[in-house]
Amino acid sequence: MIVAATQHVSFGERVKAHVRIARLDHSIKNLFVLPGIIIPLSVDRSLLDHALIIRIVWAFVSLTLVACSNYVINEVLDAPFDRLHPTKRLRPAALGLVHTGAAYAQWLLMMIVGVAIGYFAVGRLFAVTAIVLWIMGCLYNFPPIRTKDVPYIDVLTESVNNPLRMLLGWYAVTEFITPPVSLLLSYWFIGCYFMALKRFSEMSEIGDKAVSGAYRRSFRYYTAESLLVSVVFYASASMLFFGAFTIRYRLELLLAYPLVAITMAIYFRLSFQKGSSVQNPEKLYREPLLMGSFVATAVLMLLLLFVDLPKLSNFFLPTLPITPTQTAPVRVR
Repeated sequence: MIVAATQHVSFGERVKAHVRIARLDHSIKNLFVLPGIIIPLSVDRSLLDHALIIRIVWAFVSLTLVACSNYVINEVLDAPFDRLHPTKRLRPAALGLVHTGAAYAQWLLMMIVGVAIGYFAVGRLFAVTAIVLWIMGCLYNFPPIRTKDVPYIDVLTESVNNPLRMLLGWYAVTEFITPPVSLLLSYWFIGCYFMALKRFSEMSEIGDKAVSGAYRRSFRYYTAESLLVSVVFYASASMLFFGAFTIRYRLELLLAYPLVAITMAIYFRLSFQKGSSVQNPEKLYREPLLMGSFVATAVLMLLLLFVDLPKLSNFFLPTLPITPTQTAPVRVR
């Protein structure tokens, strides 16, 4: 039952609504920081100590607060549009359970506390990256920019949170090893792949072009075909840059490519299902086949980061003449 915005809301209901709009259940997305933590540790294992563990705990607290701050403002600003969505119309702000002024205070307070924790308990670069993550949330949600309303730009700006999360994990470990650009770009485009499939699944679920366009302005310009074409581009770009990282730094990761491809294919297939979990990534744990493939891929890649296979390079020795400008790959150890 939808509650009218003018209906009296009790204090208890109001508090529960403000807790819900922080979307703490979405904190599972913070797992995207893990590659940023693990990769520098695979380069310099001396970085792992008791102080690092404490710093990582504070990093997760900081990231959670900043991410929840973005979710709060997303709920508030999207309430009029969410009322047009078959399931999002039941969100607290769309139901009129949220006090707008208190929500803005909640949004700012969570950001300030999160960045402060990041600065004092983790480090300066971590705090700067956390601020950038928060600013991207503002650009994504606030008019007149509101990038979520612009086709393709919506996917690109939302997915930039992927490499930002990787950087947050990286800077929680070290500020003295520079993360490879190829890895950050790969992480960005794999995020675009996931987000474009989410858009495709949402638009297919709503069905009516007029309704979907009223709910999300970018849907006025998207078609199922254009979204799937963009998915192919994002997947190709992600694997291109991941390949560049692999060849340049860690050849062993090539052995994980088949599992990566299988996981991406399973995710792609899920986007065609009615009521797909692709629309709500925090619920993907309910998909056993996807989770099994994802865990197997993650475990294999973790092993390949720490286990050297020197003979593997024999299969990829250059057979063409090497130009003077070419250099040998650098191996991460």
